[in-house]
Amino acid sequence: MSSEYKTEQEEFWAGTFGDSYINRNISEGYLASNIHLFSNIFKSCNKHTSLIEFGANVGMNLKAIKTLLPTCSLHGVEINERACEDLKNVIGAQNVYHESIFDFNPTDQFDIVLIKGVLIHINPEKLDLVYDKLYNSSKKYMLICEYYNPSPVSIEYRGHSDRLFKRDFAGEIMDRFTDVQLVDYGFAYHRDISFPQDDCTWFLLEKNIG
Repeated sequence: MSSEYKTEQEEFWAGTFGDSYINRNISEGYLASNIHLFSNIFKSCNKHTSLIEFGANVGMNLKAIKTLLPTCSLHGVEINERACEDLKNVIGAQNVYHESIFDFNPTDQFDIVLIKGVLIHINPEKLDLVYDKLYNSSKKYMLICEYYNPSPVSIEYRGHSDRLFKRDFAGEIMDRFTDVQLVDYGFAYHRDISFPQDDCTWFLLEKNIG
């Protein structure tokens, strides 16, 4: 493992596997599914003037959100260099943070903090660090969209071990921060005939700021 990274998972996504992931996840159909997903979720938010996504990749989620919330200030943290170049075209170079989530130190807070399909690839020993960064970056909401399992499990991912982990991420965040509460949640099925997602379970969490 390169000394540039703290975990094998970081190096995995920063390199050629992360590059190939880009090509598999760009499509008009995926964009439409994201627009449908986020339009349902944002009905439960009453404030969304700024948003940051952790692990934004090329911005397929942020493209959908930009369509729904055209005046929202969008930002993204992304480890893969090639993905960052595409992401700059979506949200502007000044709003792209090309670095590992572990190294990102938030200096601002955002109305909504989004992480989608990323926590499942984080080394479990580093999850608390990521939870802290999500919490500290959030002014009000945290939106968690991941594979769900009531207890932690590790699953082989495209022939690789220790690259995909399922657990109750949202529950762990609520247990870690006593001022965080559940606002809404839902599930998007990969066999939905109109707007499929990759069996994504989403949780909208709110910080109790009052």
